[in-house]
Amino acid sequence: MATESTNPPSKTTHTELDARAVASAQALAAHVVQAKGHGHGGTAMALAPLSHVLFSRVLRHSPAHPDWPARDRFVLSAGHASLLLYTQLFLTGYGLTLDDLAKSRTLGSKTPGHPEVHHTVGVEMSTGPLGQGVASAVGMAMAARHESAVFTSGTTLLDHTTWVLAGDGCLQEGVSGEASSLAGTLGLDNLVLIWDDNGITIDSSTADTFSEDVLARYRAYGWRVLEIDTPNDLDSLEATLRAAAERTGRPTLVALRTVIGAPSAKFGGTSAAHAGGFGADELAAVKTTLGFAPDAPLEDLVTPQTLEHTRGALTRGEQLHREWEADLAAWSTDDPAAAARWTAFLGGESDSSALDTVNVGSAGDLIATRKTNGAVLRALQGTAPLWGGSADLAGSTTVEVDGERFSAANPGGEFIRFGTREHAMAAILNGIALQGPWRPFASTYLVFSDYMRPSIRLGALMGLGVVYVYTHDSVAVGEDGPTHQPVEQIASLRTVPGLDVVRPADSVEVIAAWRRILATPDRPVALILSRQDLPVLDNTDTIPVGVTAGGYVRWQHGDGSDLAILATGSEVHLAIEAAAHLAEQDISARVISMPCLEWFAEQTADYRESVLPAALRARVAVEAGRGDAWFRWVGLDGRVVSIEEFGESGSGPEVMRRRGIHLDAVVAAAHATHSSLATRH
Repeated sequence: MATESTNPPSKTTHTELDARAVASAQALAAHVVQAKGHGHGGTAMALAPLSHVLFSRVLRHSPAHPDWPARDRFVLSAGHASLLLYTQLFLTGYGLTLDDLAKSRTLGSKTPGHPEVHHTVGVEMSTGPLGQGVASAVGMAMAARHESAVFTSGTTLLDHTTWVLAGDGCLQEGVSGEASSLAGTLGLDNLVLIWDDNGITIDSSTADTFSEDVLARYRAYGWRVLEIDTPNDLDSLEATLRAAAERTGRPTLVALRTVIGAPSAKFGGTSAAHAGGFGADELAAVKTTLGFAPDAPLEDLVTPQTLEHTRGALTRGEQLHREWEADLAAWSTDDPAAAARWTAFLGGESDSSALDTVNVGSAGDLIATRKTNGAVLRALQGTAPLWGGSADLAGSTTVEVDGERFSAANPGGEFIRFGTREHAMAAILNGIALQGPWRPFASTYLVFSDYMRPSIRLGALMGLGVVYVYTHDSVAVGEDGPTHQPVEQIASLRTVPGLDVVRPADSVEVIAAWRRILATPDRPVALILSRQDLPVLDNTDTIPVGVTAGGYVRWQHGDGSDLAILATGSEVHLAIEAAAHLAEQDISARVISMPCLEWFAEQTADYRESVLPAALRARVAVEAGRGDAWFRWVGLDGRVVSIEEFGESGSGPEVMRRRGIHLDAVVAAAHATHSSLATRH
């Protein structure tokens, strides 16, 4: 029975065909997992009643129009229960087949072990790491509310609900708590979190590790809480879900008590139901309980009548979509200017010409790259689909923009205050990007990127155009000491496939980097910026091209054929100083600024050869952090000047020198590699 403002309907509205559809979904999950010997059927079985009601009766979706902007979003945070989602996508007409279900978790299938966005039609997010779906759903709800306020204010044209289904594990992970706290503060009443409260984890009962009052916790967050203790009562489920979607000024938690693995008599309610098959005998018993022959093959588990009934979602979805299109046409006629703005937004258009207005200073001027980046964000405001904020550090990371904060009272707010919640912030960015086509950004100190790592990985995995703005980029942070001085973070971020790590040398490179960022909306970027002032080196027409290529010759003496010094960020000016010193000793060196190793690696072999000739084996790389990534570029004969231990408290220049980032160290490394090669030849 549901509580807190919800009552079951007075009469039954679901039919025997609905009951058969639920039985089919349960039997399919049990059969597919047993046939493979692996997979997660228990949760899919227990939640079959809920998923049927949601996809057939409540969710505002159209299987024939999976990209409909005004559709409800459904995020399966408990991604291991992917069969639950795949079964509903099959039953309601998203294009999956029984054969696709049978091939789940196999190479090349449309139904991978955990849901993957852009891979399976109808999947809104790649999920599996528990809690990420909850936090990203918060981002989706925020972006939906913001888009509606900015482009269709005064209408309900884009009003829809974000649904997220989570298990006990999701609610134990800290990221879900961080994000849920913010969601309550922001009054996201377009967000519904369904909690599968089955009391079971992989190892044991939740009583061993999860004894808190979850409902009280969510009420304290500012959420409305609804409860259902009859998980198989389709009418009660529908009534509660419809109530959950009502706009009350608060997000809603629906606590649903289920028995994992039900209706299996042997495995139901046990940890063993989480993963793996139930065995041939128990599968036969489950099929019999559900009204199928004990040896029924896969194709007999969904009758033509049942499939015709569930495919009614196609008709229902078409009607909803047609009604929305009529509303859209009427609004476009009444307010063509607003419609044009929204259409341009959907196209993801960015006007980079605003970057021309940013003052980069003159050669020799001292400007921290974080300050230039702040000027970029302010210049781009309103000309690009950028939206974001910081983890309580906007003033320090200089990402402040004009306007007011996003809030329940002001959903059109120009910036977001995430609070001190780095992990949730990164996951929320993923949700904003998935809602699209926003280019969300968020900032904190580089050393705290570690808090964000799981969400960064998912953003890269999904190919989302998220921008992470990291300042205070090295031990040059100084007096705050080793807890705040990043050493290993840049090297660590470079190991994430698909993540572009960009460390500009000066304000000129910041502008050039942003031109590429705006032009590549489907790639996440970690923008690494200095706290300390850095000299503007020069400003030539070749710099933008070189930066977007990831590496280029920034300074050269003679033909630069004796030695190459590779550097990023604050170390580029140090490399130039060293090269000039070497020039006085008749060593012809070139300084290669490499703001993004990933961009440089993807260039043609001819371009890379023009910048870093294979014959030029005397090479030195210098960067104020771990040097792991540089050995690919310096080769066996080169040297890397880096920091391989934590910093200490002191002034930035003192700590940099004590940790080996100074002129003498670079010159010594240059002499060592140059002399060694000269001796051999």
